[in-house]
Amino acid sequence: MSDISHLTPLLAIETSCDDTACAILDAHGALLGESVLSQEDHAALGGVVPELAARAHLKALPELVELTLRRAGLELEDIALFAATTGPGLIGGLIVGSSYAKGLAMACGKPFMGINHIEGHILTPRLPAALRPGETAPAFPYLALLVSGGHCQCITVEDTGQYRRLGGTIDDSAGEAFDKVAKMLGLGWPGGPALEKLAREGDPQAYGLPRPLKGRPGCDFSFSGLKTAVARHIEPYGREALPRQVAADLAASFQQAVTDVMADRILNALALVPQVTSLVVAGGVAANGVLRQRLEEIASQHGITFLAPPLRLCTDNAAMIGWAALERLKQGEVPDDITLAPRPRWPLSERQPYRPQATQETSSTGHSSLMEPSA
Repeated sequence: MSDISHLTPLLAIETSCDDTACAILDAHGALLGESVLSQEDHAALGGVVPELAARAHLKALPELVELTLRRAGLELEDIALFAATTGPGLIGGLIVGSSYAKGLAMACGKPFMGINHIEGHILTPRLPAALRPGETAPAFPYLALLVSGGHCQCITVEDTGQYRRLGGTIDDSAGEAFDKVAKMLGLGWPGGPALEKLAREGDPQAYGLPRPLKGRPGCDFSFSGLKTAVARHIEPYGREALPRQVAADLAASFQQAVTDVMADRILNALALVPQVTSLVVAGGVAANGVLRQRLEEIASQHGITFLAPPLRLCTDNAAMIGWAALERLKQGEVPDDITLAPRPRWPLSERQPYRPQATQETSSTGHSSLMEPSA
């Protein structure tokens, strides 16, 4: 384990989607200061608009960094290392956040480290601030279920930097499915919390919705057909507003179908990696209470620990980016070259920093704003 005291405190920035976040951590992972700004302009548009998100990040970052420094009781000159999400995510936001962090690093003469957004999520359960009283950080290896608006993956975390991807979505992520079904039900965006709230009024057995891939081998996910099935139940109402009970029953039935699929995939994963010590869930959808309860029951049945970060650390945040940087530094890794390029797709299997050739640089920053593919 390397001594990293000379590389802390570190300041981390997260701008991969629509949350602008900054956090400062010490060598032990204690949060010295933290700030998160959720962009509200996208709600009226029914989803994240990448260009608007990037501009909002650019506008918010200077004040957000200053606020975080004040909360930590530090000056910019006190920061020993700067880290930022460099992928995967919306390329505009990644460019803004990583460029800002690089600029701070260059101005202060300090090193920069680029962090994989997915790595941040799946290491979050080891972050001291994510542990409740009496909980201990999960020991390696553990099974991580990442479920968010852009990702849905089942990953064995064997050690820091050693990840085995067991499966992922072949179409939509779970979070995307929640948001789109919520929009069908007239709940607006983001839809996950609103759908869960409405589902409490409904009957989860009211509609016989499909469970895509349930009962099949493997750990892949699919939610496109489930969304289509919900849409077909809504079609007979045309332009009329759905009766409250119908909407509640559809919400509850959809939520139950997603939970059943998740449970089935996790059971398959546990059969593949019986040596894991814990089951952890991360990402925005990890805030769903029904899903959490089901996963906790599965973990209990298998005699392993279940861990889910506090709700504020399930969604995108900079604390997880700073913690991932600490975990890598403790392994003896050196900070990245300042030329490390942001990329919209960055599979965990590609451990080494991505430094494109000059001829590739335009294409690497000019991709469409797609999240990491299931490949």
